[in-house]
Amino acid sequence: MAADSAKILKITKIEAQKHPGRYNVYVNDRYAFPVGEDVMVRYRLLKGTELTPALIATLKTADAQSKAWSMALNYLSYQQRTEKELRDYLVNKEVTPEIIAPVMTRLLDQRLLDDAQYAHSYVRTMKRTSDKGPTVIKRQLKQKAVAENLIEDALNDDYSVSEQLDRLSELVEKQKKHYQRLMPSIQRQKVQQRLIEKGFSFDLVSTAMAETDFELPQSQAEDLLSKQAEKAWRKYRAKDPYERSLKVRQALYRKALLVTPLIGGSISTEFN
Repeated sequence: MAADSAKILKITKIEAQKHPGRYNVYVNDRYAFPVGEDVMVRYRLLKGTELTPALIATLKTADAQSKAWSMALNYLSYQQRTEKELRDYLVNKEVTPEIIAPVMTRLLDQRLLDDAQYAHSYVRTMKRTSDKGPTVIKRQLKQKAVAENLIEDALNDDYSVSEQLDRLSELVEKQKKHYQRLMPSIQRQKVQQRLIEKGFSFDLVSTAMAETDFELPQSQAEDLLSKQAEKAWRKYRAKDPYERSLKVRQALYRKALLVTPLIGGSISTEFN
């Protein structure tokens, strides 16, 4: 009889921790495990409650899940997160996969995690607050491990072609200012390249730029031509006159500063 009573596991004390809502549980007058208030209420843990090793293991798992759940809710309270972001956060907090899995399931069931909703929100925010086009937005969402079909749905619904063209019309004018000291053909090339890099398609960029004039005042064009010709002339000064003149013209052609060989001839004469 005495041997049987010695095997009984009974809660002999429940002591509040310094952290609100956390308690230390003593079994048979020895510290056994910590527990949160929600777990304590759920399992009706009171002084005198008898436990089994299996129940103690269950309580420890439930408490670990409860702590992970609280961490997840706190992380989500600041802004929306993707499934990958939330999972990575818990891993970084050293939560084990066995605890993460049910927490993730619960979050998904309660729609506290929703990658589809996240994708729509992300596209709308980027459209409103940035100059990035669909290609860049799609790449950023992929890095967050959002499924491609969810990304495509969000882009189709929330960033229409007409909206992209409206945004591009603003960006074309803005980008022109950065390159206004360059020759028109170079301006056009630079603006087109920058807009494609920002994530807009070649076709839409071309459409947006079709009605845009790129020009440079005559006096500014002549000044730019003169400076570039001087630079090229110095670079090839060791060449014989004919080759030097040819090299200068070729350098200016590459920069789209010459449109006819006749201009090259005048440069050749000017810098002899």
